[in-house]
Amino acid sequence: MPQLDTSTWFITILSMTITLFFVFQLKMSKYSFPGNPEPKLVITSKSVTPWEEKWTKIYFPLSLPLQ
Repeated sequence: MPQLDTSTWFITILSMTITLFFVFQLKMSKYSFPGNPEPKLVITSKSVTPWEEKWTKIYFPLSLPLQ
């Protein structure tokens, strides 16, 4: 049975890796990515609701007087 010649494996794998790297770089250079996002000025308006000015109380069933 013949011996497997592995002397060229290193240069083959190295050249394949370098080629894939360059192909990937060329493909990625065709895309245009947006710039850095800038914070948007958000103006919050205070909504007026009737219960903000009044004191309210929540009645739990256990806190009601016994009947």
